[in-house]
Amino acid sequence: MNETAWGVIATWRMAHDGVKKASQLLQANGTAGDAVEALIKTVEAYPYYKSVGYGGLPNENGEVEMDAAFMDGDTLAQGAVAGIHEVLHAVSVARALSHDHYNSFLVGQGATQYAQLNGFEMRNMLTDRAKKRWEKRRAELADAKIKPYDGHDTVGAITLAPTGSMAAATSTSGLFMKRPGRVGDSPLSGSGFYVDSDIGGAAATGLGEDIMKGCLSYEIVRRMGEGRTPQEACDEAVYPFIEKLKRRYGKAGEFSLIALDRAGNWGVATNVEFTFSVATASQKPVILMANPGPNQTTTITPVTQAWLDAYEKRIKAPIK
Repeated sequence: MNETAWGVIATWRMAHDGVKKASQLLQANGTAGDAVEALIKTVEAYPYYKSVGYGGLPNENGEVEMDAAFMDGDTLAQGAVAGIHEVLHAVSVARALSHDHYNSFLVGQGATQYAQLNGFEMRNMLTDRAKKRWEKRRAELADAKIKPYDGHDTVGAITLAPTGSMAAATSTSGLFMKRPGRVGDSPLSGSGFYVDSDIGGAAATGLGEDIMKGCLSYEIVRRMGEGRTPQEACDEAVYPFIEKLKRRYGKAGEFSLIALDRAGNWGVATNVEFTFSVATASQKPVILMANPGPNQTTTITPVTQAWLDAYEKRIKAPIK
């Protein structure tokens, strides 16, 4: 193993600023845990990302319920929250819970109360912009124009420190207009995330109800442990399972998985157009686009400036 190797990979364009921050920490010999938490917190605090943290889209009652998780690849310690309310950084609560052997996964009011009692920053997470989007969707639903669920992108990330330590974390506000109490794959070990510093890590984004049917993050790590590269592990775990799900369940939602191994190599698999951000000791932070390729492989290309400009315009467009 190259002791100077480091790396970070995260889901979606929205993670890019966080990836840059994590890469700076890792280059300065910061820990994998600090780097992945800083990455996720950057996304959670940005109000224009409608599927994570502050400004995240609410459930059908107009309440923002957040799920998050943290895992230490050295000790395999994990912490998670689901359905937490009024907390700016759900990932930080999850990381704090990872230090507890018992009670490390809290939900609903119990998770919110833990955050309140332990000094985490509390905030009304429903921004005016998100509320307007919810009111618009509620009116559209009353007219039976569209399906309620739209926008369920999780920020998931894996980090590798120069020491060889690894960490993973996730955060999401879940499905827009979800039923109160609904939980997806993001806080579930093995489905939304998994990391083992002896091997590598993986994280997922997409329709949690379907991702959790395959425990895909753990499956990718398991395959890397058998000698597959991260890209091989992603392709071999994701695409056959999507076909299996279509055959056995009748359909498959959106799936996107990322992976990083203990040497800083990475991989991605997806069944939709999927952006991600990555940086390593040999690669400056970059935003890339993945699409399903031929013969159950993944095609990866750089994003264009035109795409980036359109993205910024779209996420900041006024809600009419």
